[in-house]
Amino acid sequence: MAATVPGYSPGFKKPPATLRLKRKRPRRSEPAAPQPCGAAPRATSAPVRRNPFSSLDNAPRQPGRRQQGEPAPPGGGPASAAPFWQFLESAGEDKPAQSVGLSEGISVLALPEDLHLADPTPSVPTSPRHEFPADWSIKTRLLFMSSQPFTWAEHLKAQEEAQGFTQHCRAAEINLPQSVQEPKLCTELRCAFQQSLVYWLHPSLPWLQLFPRIGADRKIAGKACPWAQDEALQQVLMSDWSVSFTSLYNLLKAKLCPYFYVCTYQFTVLFRAAGLAGSDVITAVISPTTRGLREAMRNEGIEFSLPLVEESRSRKQKNSEESLETEVAHGPEMGRSPKDREEAAPSDDDDDDGFSWLEEMGVQDKVKKPDAISIKLRKEKHEVQVDHRPESLAVVKGTNTFTLLNFLINCKSLVAVAGPQAGLPPTLLSPVAFRGGTMQTLKARSMNAKARVRLAYEDIFSLEIVGPVLPHSLHMLTMLLQSAQQGAFSAALYTHEPTAVFNTNLHNESTSLKETINKDLQKCGLHSKTLDQLSQAPTLGKSSLRFLEMKDCVCAWKS
Repeated sequence: MAATVPGYSPGFKKPPATLRLKRKRPRRSEPAAPQPCGAAPRATSAPVRRNPFSSLDNAPRQPGRRQQGEPAPPGGGPASAAPFWQFLESAGEDKPAQSVGLSEGISVLALPEDLHLADPTPSVPTSPRHEFPADWSIKTRLLFMSSQPFTWAEHLKAQEEAQGFTQHCRAAEINLPQSVQEPKLCTELRCAFQQSLVYWLHPSLPWLQLFPRIGADRKIAGKACPWAQDEALQQVLMSDWSVSFTSLYNLLKAKLCPYFYVCTYQFTVLFRAAGLAGSDVITAVISPTTRGLREAMRNEGIEFSLPLVEESRSRKQKNSEESLETEVAHGPEMGRSPKDREEAAPSDDDDDDGFSWLEEMGVQDKVKKPDAISIKLRKEKHEVQVDHRPESLAVVKGTNTFTLLNFLINCKSLVAVAGPQAGLPPTLLSPVAFRGGTMQTLKARSMNAKARVRLAYEDIFSLEIVGPVLPHSLHMLTMLLQSAQQGAFSAALYTHEPTAVFNTNLHNESTSLKETINKDLQKCGLHSKTLDQLSQAPTLGKSSLRFLEMKDCVCAWKS
C-alpha cells in the first residue's frame, strides 16, 4: 500500500515520535552525541524563521556565511571574534578603502561616539613628525583615548586649581619631562592642565550658551532675554561690547594678544596678530560671507580679497587656455567637454551694448529691458553663488583691519533684530584677558570603559573636553598628554564647521622679519612651542583636523 499511495514518505513520523525527537535534541551547552562509524550524516535542522518585524539591514546574519567583498575576520577566526568596530563601520556610509597605518588596539581606542564625524582611521603623513599642523578652527569637543588612565586629571585640589589660574594670568611657561612616571602625584602636571583649560569670553550670561552662535536659535529659544524688547538695554550691551572689542584689537596690535574670534549669528571673524599664520601684518578672515556684507564693506572703503574665489577663477582660466590650445591643435570641437560647449555664451561685457539690435528693429519701446541691478547681478553671478559657503572666505590685511573694526562696531546687521538672538551682541573669544572679558574654563571629564578586542576585553580610558577649544588649548593639551600618557594616545576632534576654512593658506609668508616678529610675540601669553606652531603657514586648506594619534611621540592625523 505504501507503493500505491502518492506522496507517501517512509520517513514520516507521527506527532508523538516528533515530540520524542525534540526531547532527545541536545542543548546548546551540551556536546552533540557522536555518530556511529559508517552512519549517514544526519540532516541539518530547518533554518530559523526570520523575524517578520525586522528589516533586511538589521536581520541577524549566520556566522558561517559572509557576503561577497566582506573582509574576513582577523586571525582566520569566526566573524563573531572580530572587533566590534568593524561591524559599526560596515553599517555607515560607503567610503573608499584607505591604508591603515595604526595597530588594531589603537584603532579600537580611537573609536569616536559619532562615526560620521570622525573616521577612526587616520591619514598617516608621508614622513613621521613630532608636531601636527596648526589648526585655526574652533573645536566644540575633544575625546582623548589611551590605554593609560587619566586619573591625574580628576579632582584637582583647591591649591592646584588656584595655581593653574595664576600661571595662566602670569603667562607662566611650564616645561614637563617627556614622560612623567607618576602623573597623579605630579603637581606641576595637574596645575598645567588647569592652565590649559582657561579662555576668556564676552558677554558673560551664565544661563545662555554663547558658543556656537551660528544655528543656535534652538538652544537659546525659551531662555530669559530681557533685552529683546528693551532698546535701552540693547544699547548698553552694545556699548559695553564695543569697549571689549576695541580692547582686544589694541592688545592684538601691541602683540599682547595672539588672536581672537568674533562670533555673530551669521558669520565668524578671526583676527590674527602680525607674525602668525605666516603673515607679517595683522590679518582678519571672515566666513561665511554674503554679497550684501561684501558690498557694505566695499562701500566703507575696506579692501579685501576672496582667495578661494580667485583661486577657482585662475584655475578655470588656466583650463580654458589649455583647452584653447587643444582646439587649435585638434579642431574647434576637440578638447571641449559638452558642459563647456553649453556654457559658451556671449561675454558679460557686451550686456550694455546688447540692446542695440532692438533699436534697429524699432521695438525698443515694446520690450522691457532689464534694470541696472539685474545686469549687475548677472555680472556677479559667480560671486553670488558662493554666498554662505566656505568659498566665500574674505581676507582683510594691514590697516584695513582697523577700518573693519569700526565697520563691525557700527554695522546694524551684526546683531539679529528678530528671533531668539535678537539684541544679543556677538561673542568674543580670546586666549588672554581683556577689558570686560570673563574667565571661563573648559569642562573636563574622564571615563573608564571596556572594549572587546578579538576574544578579550581591554580597558579603555578616555578624557572628554567640552567647550570652545581654541587653537592654543588643543596644542597645550596634546603636550600635556604626551608627557602623562607616555607618548601614546588618540583623539577624536569635533570642529565647528564654519571655522574650518580658517586653515586656508593666504600665500603671504615672509621670512625677512620672521625672527623679529616671533621675538615680539613672546609676551602674547602663549607657550613658546605653541607660538612656533601657530607661526607656520596653514597647510590644511578648507579642512580641519578630525583625528589625531600619537604613538612613541610621533604624530599621525586625519583631516
